[in-house]
Amino acid sequence: MADDVTTSDVAASPATSPVQGAAGRTSQVRPAASARGGRRGMNSQLRKRLEIFFFVAPALALFGLFVIVPIATAVQMSLFRWKGIGPLVDFVGLQNYVSVLTSDVFTGAVVHNLVIVFLSILIQLPLGLAIALLLNRRMWGQSALRTIIFVPYVLAEVVAGVIWLQLLQPQYGVIDAILGAVGLEGPDQGWLGDTDLALGTVMVVLTWKYLGLAVILFLAGLQGVPEELYEAAQLDGATWWQVQRKITIPLLGPTLRTWGFLSMIGSLQLFDMVWILTRGGPANATSTMATFLVNEGTQRSNFGIAGAASVVLFVIALFMAVLYQQLILRRDTRPETGRK
Repeated sequence: MADDVTTSDVAASPATSPVQGAAGRTSQVRPAASARGGRRGMNSQLRKRLEIFFFVAPALALFGLFVIVPIATAVQMSLFRWKGIGPLVDFVGLQNYVSVLTSDVFTGAVVHNLVIVFLSILIQLPLGLAIALLLNRRMWGQSALRTIIFVPYVLAEVVAGVIWLQLLQPQYGVIDAILGAVGLEGPDQGWLGDTDLALGTVMVVLTWKYLGLAVILFLAGLQGVPEELYEAAQLDGATWWQVQRKITIPLLGPTLRTWGFLSMIGSLQLFDMVWILTRGGPANATSTMATFLVNEGTQRSNFGIAGAASVVLFVIALFMAVLYQQLILRRDTRPETGRK
């Protein structure tokens, strides 16, 4: 009996051995296949990273060359007393920053920049929105009116500045000539020569120059408001003002906030128009942070102070941009689930 069992076990073993062999070979093949799949996945990820680097590298190189390098150079220059000739050897540490922050001219320039930021938003926002709502309706000469309003913005600042400089010339300027024709007179020292009127006059020119950008952006935002909402509001008997207050302005919010950010940054960096019209005068009545640092650098050859002023300007603009992002633009970037 024992012999029979042994014989049967021995006889059965050849029949089961091929299956066990196939299972062993399968178990050996699976690790090899998974290894090849892992290498293929790693190669695919590496290829994607190389592609991303290939397309991003030129932009990063330009950003580093024209943004990072100038900032680093300005920071380095701000730590030295340098007249623009020879190497940077007269190290003064933070003395240039102390000189800038304690300068009455620079603090006045900061105030002028903040005033321009405030007045730009206060004047251009309602005026641009009103014109955009008007031009959003179908009317005769609509395209011509849009072009007329947008043309000042596309003009170069130098061209626009020279035009207004000639218009505002005392006695023989067009503005004074028009006032004289109706029995009025302009300021004796000119619109840009009076310390009480110079900043307001510059603000008028800036409004004329940059109002077109606000109007075009607002018009583009109005195109995204669904017509069905207006039709439903009309059926409900809503007035024109109720439609604008409850539908148009809320849906135009992201465009308004984006324009406000652009206007704020542009006002902080304002230079060319002021430089052409007044060069920061009279008596620093229209000076800005940009005109201060350019005047210190190019006119007085105080490149260390100019570098410190540029760093302070950068810090102020960065701080206000981050603050605006956190307080105002954040509602446009947070996810829908986080909104009330």
